[in-house]
Amino acid sequence: MKPVAVLLLAFIVLAQSAAAQEEKTDDPAANPGRPTVSTPATIIPVGYLQFETGLLGASHSPEFSTREGVNEVMKFSVSRRFEFLAAVEPLVHYRANQHSDNGSGEVFLGLQGVVHHGEGAEPTLALSYFRRIYDGGVPELDFGSPRNAALLLVSADVKGFHYDANAMLNEVIDGTTHRAQFGQSLTISHLASSKLTISGEIWHFTQPFLRANAVGSLWALSYAARSNLVFDGGFNHGLTDSSTRWEVFVGFTYLLPRRLLR
Repeated sequence: MKPVAVLLLAFIVLAQSAAAQEEKTDDPAANPGRPTVSTPATIIPVGYLQFETGLLGASHSPEFSTREGVNEVMKFSVSRRFEFLAAVEPLVHYRANQHSDNGSGEVFLGLQGVVHHGEGAEPTLALSYFRRIYDGGVPELDFGSPRNAALLLVSADVKGFHYDANAMLNEVIDGTTHRAQFGQSLTISHLASSKLTISGEIWHFTQPFLRANAVGSLWALSYAARSNLVFDGGFNHGLTDSSTRWEVFVGFTYLLPRRLLR
């Protein structure tokens, strides 16, 4: 199935499910991984399917002057310890070297496993792996597009704040040359009200082919319209010369209210 068809199917399923489902107090809760670079170590409720849909606009990067794209991440958990993931960017419009064009980004498949279930200040630890199975060839953001990616994920709650910390080891390729890329991210979130969450993040990736480093500061707001529907928006500002200068994003996370696997 083509990436665009996957995205359209996701929107159709979301719309049909939202129309048929009345709000209930015992709805399963979504576990958004967007819009931050960091991914939570915790996984979504067992047997459920989650969609994370967003629009991202970026400007002033080493590979492009402007770039707008639609992104989709799908998660499906099969147990309390494992979930499968798929990430796709079906539509990208960009301007580079005084030339505008449209294309599609990469498709990634992945698996995340929880090593230790924590609670409160005791952290949850997880490992995940992603493999790129399709490369659309469009210009990338400052941290590039790894062919293989391994992540260590840590999440916990401390004194009213939640944090997600990731350490990443990626394989990046330029022609026939393969290099290791290292990344770190730390997101700290605070529940400002029963429905509104404020998040701040600092992240870093090495850029082995540029012999440089991409560093950014990200800020976001999330609003939980329902326990299984969360809207978000925010911006990211690059802090080094080789970082994408500005990124603005909006999107939502939707957990299908019916369990698909028992």
